[in-house]
Amino acid sequence: MHRSGSANRFQVNLVNHDERGGGGGGGGGGENGNVGDAAAATTDDDTFPEEMVKRRTSRLQSIRSSFRGDKSNNERKNSQTTRFKVDGDGSDSNDDEEDNLIDDNRYARSFRHFTREALPRVDNYRNILSFQANNRPTLDELHHASITNKETMRRGTVQVDIGDTEGAIKFGWIKGVLMRCLLNIWGVMLFLRLSWVVGQAGIIQGVLLITITTVVTSITALSMSAISTNGVIKGGGTYYMISRSLGPEFGGSIGLIFSLANAVACAMYVVGFCESLTDLLATFGVQIIDGEVQDIRIIGLITIVILLGIVVIGMEWEAKAQVVLLIILLVAIVDFLVGTVIGPKSDLDVARGFVGYNSSLFLENLQSDYRPVKSVTHDFFSVFAIFFPAATGILAGANISGDLKDPSKAIPKGTILAIILTSISYVGMAIMAGATVLRDATGNVTDMANGSWAFAECAPEECEYGLHNSFQVMELVSAFGPIIYAGCFAATLSSALASLVSAPKVFQALCKDKLYPKIGWFGKGFGKNNEPVRGYILTFIIAVAVILIGELNAIAPLISNFFLAAYCLVNFSTFHASLAKPVGWRPTFRYYNMWLSLIGAILCIAVMFLISWPTALITFAVVLGLYLFVSYRKPDVNWGSTTQAQTYKNALMSVQQLNNVEDHVKNYRPQILVMSGHPSTRPLLVNFAYLLTKNLSLMVCGHVNKTQTSQKYRNYLQRKATDWFRRQKVKGFYAYVDDNDFETGARAAMQASGIGKLRPNVLLLGYKSDWTKCDATELEQYFNVVHKALDISSARRPR
Repeated sequence: MHRSGSANRFQVNLVNHDERGGGGGGGGGGENGNVGDAAAATTDDDTFPEEMVKRRTSRLQSIRSSFRGDKSNNERKNSQTTRFKVDGDGSDSNDDEEDNLIDDNRYARSFRHFTREALPRVDNYRNILSFQANNRPTLDELHHASITNKETMRRGTVQVDIGDTEGAIKFGWIKGVLMRCLLNIWGVMLFLRLSWVVGQAGIIQGVLLITITTVVTSITALSMSAISTNGVIKGGGTYYMISRSLGPEFGGSIGLIFSLANAVACAMYVVGFCESLTDLLATFGVQIIDGEVQDIRIIGLITIVILLGIVVIGMEWEAKAQVVLLIILLVAIVDFLVGTVIGPKSDLDVARGFVGYNSSLFLENLQSDYRPVKSVTHDFFSVFAIFFPAATGILAGANISGDLKDPSKAIPKGTILAIILTSISYVGMAIMAGATVLRDATGNVTDMANGSWAFAECAPEECEYGLHNSFQVMELVSAFGPIIYAGCFAATLSSALASLVSAPKVFQALCKDKLYPKIGWFGKGFGKNNEPVRGYILTFIIAVAVILIGELNAIAPLISNFFLAAYCLVNFSTFHASLAKPVGWRPTFRYYNMWLSLIGAILCIAVMFLISWPTALITFAVVLGLYLFVSYRKPDVNWGSTTQAQTYKNALMSVQQLNNVEDHVKNYRPQILVMSGHPSTRPLLVNFAYLLTKNLSLMVCGHVNKTQTSQKYRNYLQRKATDWFRRQKVKGFYAYVDDNDFETGARAAMQASGIGKLRPNVLLLGYKSDWTKCDATELEQYFNVVHKALDISSARRPR
């Protein structure tokens, strides 16, 4: 039997090797005698490029060895097996036949006959118009070679601008996450406020305060780790995680808030640096104007300009600066620990409140002693509000997720380890400060005459030293004071640097998604690392405005609420994803719990109101306003959020619950199947049906097509109908059926439309006005459709 060009390209002929020597004789000789002709008539579909031949040679050799197994050559030659015939020439052995497949030029057209099943053709597994060749075709494309799914091709083809990514600096989990989190958490609070927190709250409540902070940040870190290991994490950090989990509404609102919070935090850290520097200058009697707020503003402006210059140069220089600052910071912490062991170095140190480890002092400082500061009455939660910004550093590594080599591994490891290390250091240093330094001290050496402790007996307003009154306790306790100043400078500057980088990175990702109008200009990146230079300048302007406030305590509560709002949504994202259980929720990080994430979200909200309920209300109002704004704009994005998954889950549960509800005439609703064709072709009929259903019941527009159509065309009609419903503000569904005639198609629509009790019970047909002129068969079909509707009770009155 000769093969034609339309024959199956995978057709092969089976022969018995023992009967081949006769040149195609024996039983089936008539068929086998034409194999040579078939080979000669091979079409272009049967040929393979020479490159593919070479590429498959090594694979073919391994296949040959698998055919041989453990059998010897003699056993294989004598075996009576049925093999594929590859050409008309006889062969004395199977080995010779297989060798010919490799060595002979006819291999290019015969390779497909070698395996026991047909090889797939590469042309059937790629779109011929796609240079990437990474799209599998639809059945329509396979059935009709002229069809190309341009939408699929456009979706699957990834356009990568090699010029933007080549040579980009990427960081590992230590340099990219751990170091940044350590530097940001060991910030201004460690050297300027930790001793004051112990003086106000005491050792017990101080440790409790640090523990609560650690619990909130640890739960958030676990939730963030789960999200970061659930798929690819791109640039944008926290904003990217929330927006891809909860959708653009939540992501857009928290992204803007979080960017602003980082910009304000940058200013706060710069103010902390300025306070420490002005205190250092005051010890030498040096001041610029007044040694207080005005000096802080001047030094702050100069500092923020220098930091802006560092980040604009590039991430590589910023990373190098962070390494140097971390080394200085670690040396300063060790200097403090050594100083507590050595004890006071002079009587002046003792007069200023540093008496070394003392059991009576330790017991006295265990309890709290809250005092008003500048007419502000403090309690546990007000002190917590001032201290909590120290915990905001846990997001420093996640915020530069686009600059990490492997964010899914780097973020969990670096963040959790940083929280453990910094929590231990904060608790340890708080206990050491409470055990070695008095709350109040005069600083007068003469009060120490004859071993007197008169230097500790003074009114709170009159004392200048001690935990309550001096922010330079760390420098007093240290073995070498200047190192503490260097560590303080390193801590504050590194935190400011990290915030100055984080805010533009998050804002850049937000701008690229175009959730808000008129901000796309800030999303443009420059250089090999796609640096958001315009975002740096915007952050610089915001930070300068905040620095002019000059008061650290006034800035801290505002930052606390902004970051707590972000923490709350990170925790809620993990809880909601675990609750909705979409198919795409498969984090590789297993050490999280959905209920623990929910508790973390509730804790964040509670802490927001405990810190400052007016600020918390303002924060919620801003988030809600931004949420509504993004919802109103309806951005053209589809990220597969858990909100979409929850919508499907709720709908499915509602339909299942509806099946358990018994029918009653009071609850009857006309659920109409309108045989309108496409709704745009008969809008009057559709609008009439909608007058009956309105928003109270189901309406399905049935469309019967007498010709077979492709799935691509079906999708087009579905989109077109959905758009028409949206424009006309009609709540309905569209059901498309293609069949040989109207009757069978309408029968299928009546019986298959709907699900459960959400099924049409009324059939609405247009009047057949041409019944006197139409073909008798067509009229009979129309009558049969009406008759079928009566049979299946689609026009039955409720009982």
